Amino acid sequence: MTTIGDVCHVLELLAPLYLAEDWDNVGLLLGDRATGVTRAITCLTLTADVAAEAVRCGAELVVTHHPILFKPIKQITAATAEGRMLSLLMRHAIAVYSPHTAWDNSAGGINQQLAERLALKEIRPLRPRPAVANEPAEWTGSGRYGTLSQPRSLRELNLQIARELQQPFLQMVGDAGLMVERLGIACGAAAEFLSDAHRLGCQALLTGEARFHACLEARERGMGLILPGHYATERFSMEVLARQLGDHFTDLVVQASESERDPVMTLSASP
Repeated sequence: MTTIGDVCHVLELLAPLYLAEDWDNVGLLLGDRATGVTRAITCLTLTADVAAEAVRCGAELVVTHHPILFKPIKQITAATAEGRMLSLLMRHAIAVYSPHTAWDNSAGGINQQLAERLALKEIRPLRPRPAVANEPAEWTGSGRYGTLSQPRSLRELNLQIARELQQPFLQMVGDAGLMVERLGIACGAAAEFLSDAHRLGCQALLTGEARFHACLEARERGMGLILPGHYATERFSMEVLARQLGDHFTDLVVQASESERDPVMTLSASP
């Protein structure tokens, strides 16, 4: 039988933990590697809804992009939402693994997937780091940037990204007519890569969400900032990961969470 440890091993091959940012909390966060597993769920964020779904479908493992226990806690009690969720998971012996920024940064991870979906050429890390064993030097680092197949206006690029990510509405910063030839990519909430993208000659940066002052910084630099939403830039990759794990383990049923939804909704102000 496949064990939690077997799945962890494959996850660590797909998203080597040494690629995670120093501040992150990645790897097996709850559970026993020796436990057998027959069903697993992937999700962007492990919420009470996803935990309840895991119990209902009999999953022994949840692979969540965003880590649980990100900050140290001193108590696990029913007095908090996190405590109740963790208690439920432990009661049903459900393990939790998070690849987070290791998956963001890996050779086949989220930022690389976004770059390839947009057909970028000459893809490289926005923030390179020294190469390590078993990871090609050209893929070692955080974020990605590359050249578009042909220059597009910021407006045209927004429309292309909206179609790719199936987002009816996008936010953006910058002149809609700005011509973009080189694009930076940093999934999630990663506007701190603006300076890296600017240094590398990118005319725009694609990230999920950004703070107000980061938007001002982009405008001051004369750059475009494309903001499809945190969920839109990362959730699709957890569906990809579910398929990859399912293909690898023939005795393991893996599915992306069906209960997970983007918490941010878009409403029309028109009557």
